[in-house]
Amino acid sequence: MSAWAAGSMTTSELRGGPTQPEVCAVALEKLGVRPGDTAVDIGCGTGTVSVAIARTADRVYAIDMRPEAISVARRTIDDSGLTNITLLEGDALPCLEEMEEIDVAFVGGSKGLLQVLSLLAEKKVRTIVVNAILLETATLAIGTMRELGIFSEAVHLQVSRAHDLAGKTMFKPENPIYIIVGGCERC
Repeated sequence: MSAWAAGSMTTSELRGGPTQPEVCAVALEKLGVRPGDTAVDIGCGTGTVSVAIARTADRVYAIDMRPEAISVARRTIDDSGLTNITLLEGDALPCLEEMEEIDVAFVGGSKGLLQVLSLLAEKKVRTIVVNAILLETATLAIGTMRELGIFSEAVHLQVSRAHDLAGKTMFKPENPIYIIVGGCERC
């Protein structure tokens, strides 16, 4: 297990973040980041996924439209000591349109998902991973990827953590997540 996956960071002052270490480990495996890759983290939130991707990729563009997310992500990135992450504040579409080459894309935000997936397919991104907490978002991602001819698989992941209960051990579940995978490896 990677040092990231073994981490214990599971809470943040940012609503909806960070991505749980176990979820991040599965998403990264599905993303298949390679040395030399240019990656984007759309809806980067706390920046924890960006940092995990940047440990392998040559360049990572971390994008979020929320100023509070950019602030938290900046601290996470600075604390990592990594210098290959560019933090971009704003809507993902204009940022993505300007990028010439993207090898892998992690999508953690759902705003404009249909348009984002269409643009990533147009740019022939090798691997796209969408993490969704809402069934509707997962359904939209799967349907859109199918229509674009880039759908590979969907995984439903549930993580539970041990907690003490009267000197015994019980497991409390975290929110389940849908990991939708696609891309243009064969496009």
